[in-house]
Amino acid sequence: DFVSSDVHSVCYAVSEKKNMVVTYETVPSVDMFQIGRSSDVNDCVVMDVVPNAEKATDCMLSKSTISRFACRIYVDRSPPYTARIYAAGFDKSKNICLGPKAIKWNQENGMMDGLTTNGVLILHPHSGQHGVMFNGPGVWREVSIAGDIYGLRKARSDRGAGKKIANESNVLVDGTLIDLCGAILLWRSREGIAKMPSVRDIEEIRQKLNAAKPQCPVGLMTLEFPSNPTRPTNRTRSKTPHVYLKCGHVHGYHTWNSTMYEGVERTCPLCRQIGPYTKLQLGVEAALWVDCKPEYYAFVPCAHMCSEATVRFWSQVPLPHGCHAFRAACPFCGTPLQDVEGFVKLIFS
Repeated sequence: DFVSSDVHSVCYAVSEKKNMVVTYETVPSVDMFQIGRSSDVNDCVVMDVVPNAEKATDCMLSKSTISRFACRIYVDRSPPYTARIYAAGFDKSKNICLGPKAIKWNQENGMMDGLTTNGVLILHPHSGQHGVMFNGPGVWREVSIAGDIYGLRKARSDRGAGKKIANESNVLVDGTLIDLCGAILLWRSREGIAKMPSVRDIEEIRQKLNAAKPQCPVGLMTLEFPSNPTRPTNRTRSKTPHVYLKCGHVHGYHTWNSTMYEGVERTCPLCRQIGPYTKLQLGVEAALWVDCKPEYYAFVPCAHMCSEATVRFWSQVPLPHGCHAFRAACPFCGTPLQDVEGFVKLIFS
């Protein structure tokens, strides 16, 4: 019974007077995890990604495009612990309901399937001998309620599904991106987590940069990457690394030949190139780093700093934007990348 909260079920509204209900049985060998905007039932609650947001409340939008129950992931309890993703999640009554206007169809086996309003998109990386995050992204696909894979609609508002992709699956692999129309998640496998840089590695990078005692060419003071960049003081501001994004020269904060404001265009004292001048920030989310090799770059225009392999990887990833557009963005803050490449090599004095 669809109304019963004892059984997981999906209701497809075929017409105003006819509904088709598909019931789901509990499988002891599989765990289910749900992701969505609602704090009810979901195991992981996600909020909209707002570029340059400084605190969690900045991401609490009055009108969110993320579904309250966006998707569900089934994980096998036995090795190799395969994880599969499905569109839509069950509410607190254990129900999923697709209304009359939702995209739905009858499959060849007689079972119903459909897509959610804004869609759940996945992008599997190209695999290779050097690891998935070294080989660039694949192609965005849409996953259905039943877990089948389809090509993208022309726009997320379209009422027709894309072409079914028979040779691709909903199995999540290390590096798979999941787009929930407002937030993008990165799936890391147990093996991927073991190989990726750790939070300790990022902290060691910060300490090594400070130990090298980089200097500001203008103020001649020693620069320092703070352990807590969200709490700057007037005393530490001049020592906080800033970068000219046109050329990559790193300075301390100063007002040489300019106004008091950051982010506006300035002339670099060293090479005389004109471009934005902003605070340099170390990207602290370790799962987004590809490696920790000591050749540092910064995304443009947000100036989040990481390794060369990291900026080159993420600058090639087309992230969904709006109804039908794609653009590369900084993985640490979601700011759309600018300039030709979207990043700049850092030059310390």
